[in-house]
Amino acid sequence: MNLKTKKRIAARVLKCSPNKVKLDSGSFEKIGDAITRADIKALISKSAITKEQDAGVSRFRAKARAAQKRKGRGKGPGSRKGRATARLPAKLAWMNKIRSQRELLNNLRTANKVSKETFRDLYLKAKGGFFRSKRHINLYIDEHELIKKD
Repeated sequence: MNLKTKKRIAARVLKCSPNKVKLDSGSFEKIGDAITRADIKALISKSAITKEQDAGVSRFRAKARAAQKRKGRGKGPGSRKGRATARLPAKLAWMNKIRSQRELLNNLRTANKVSKETFRDLYLKAKGGFFRSKRHINLYIDEHELIKKD
């Protein structure tokens, strides 16, 4: 058997293309003596026959771009595809907003800063979308003097 055949058998054993199989130039005699798949496997374990590493796609540029995006670069209107609700769905925006508002209201209630009735009133207003943000809740509480005076 010639070396081409050995390469083909090695490719089968290594599960790759014969083009990826590399033969050690100092071991041509041993490789020439190999007849069976077992012989080829033995040569592979002795590194007389090796498999060339697959060429991957470099992630260097992708990582650099992601790092810049984390800083907020390259996110202007010219780079956006899809409307705001596609980039952050309306439901997710609502969930983020209502969770932070409810957390604020629960903190006020546990700290005994608002009465149960006031809490319930504010909670339902928040549920109805009355408040724009936590800041809006605080402004509303200050305007209507809803904080308990001890």
